[in-house]
Amino acid sequence: MHAVILAGGEGQRLRPYTAVLPKPLMPLHNQPILEIIVGQLRDAGFDRFTFAVGYLAGLIQAYFSDGDRFGVSIDYSLEEQSLGTAGPLSLLENLDDHFLVMNGDILTNLDYTKFMETHQASGALATLAVFEKEVPISLGVLDIDDGSNIVNYTEKPTLYYPVSTGIYCFRAEVLDHLEKGVHCDLPTLVTRLVTAGETVRAYRFDGLWLDIGRPEDYEIALEEFEKGAL
Repeated sequence: MHAVILAGGEGQRLRPYTAVLPKPLMPLHNQPILEIIVGQLRDAGFDRFTFAVGYLAGLIQAYFSDGDRFGVSIDYSLEEQSLGTAGPLSLLENLDDHFLVMNGDILTNLDYTKFMETHQASGALATLAVFEKEVPISLGVLDIDDGSNIVNYTEKPTLYYPVSTGIYCFRAEVLDHLEKGVHCDLPTLVTRLVTAGETVRAYRFDGLWLDIGRPEDYEIALEEFEKGAL
C-alpha cells in the first residue's frame, strides 16, 4: 500500500527548534516523529512511501534515504515553491488506486489498516479520519432571546466538534480535481469534492490523536510515548 506523507512545512509554531530542524524530524526521546509514523504505517501494511518535502528537505532525505533500513521503499517529491497541503499531490505519478495521505506531524493510535479497508469498501472518492475534539470555554456562556432576556447561563462549558485529523484516504481519481503545480490546501480540495457531488466520508475514531506542530500537543506526545501509548 502507498502512503504520501506531507513533510514540507516550516513548523512555525515550534520555533526556534524548527529553525534548524524540519518538523518531521523533531524527536520523541531518541526517535524522530516521522520515523515513528513510518513504523506505524509499515506495521499496518504500507510498504511504499512518498515524502512531499520542501523546507530543509535535504535533512529528511539524508535521514531516511530510500527507506531500506526501515523496511520500506521511500521516494521524494520536492516542492520548488509552496503548493499547500493538497497541491503536492498534483505532482505525483504512479499512485495506487487507493492511497493514504497524512501530515508528517501527526501521532495517533488510529488503526490504519481498518481505516484503509473501510475506505476501499465504501466506494468513496475520499475518506477523512475524524476525531471529536473538546473545546473548553473559560467564560460563562449566555443564551439570550430576541428581547434581550437572558434565558440560560452556562458556566465554562465544554463544546465538542468533529475535526479533521489531517489523515485521508483517496482514490487516484482525486487528481482530476487538482491543477498540476497549482497551490491548493486539503480543506479546499475536500470542499471542492463535496461541491462537485463526489462521495466524501468520515471515519470516526476515539483513540489518541496529537498534532505535534502545536507545542502543547508535543508535550503530551512526549508523555504518551514514555508510557507506550504510541
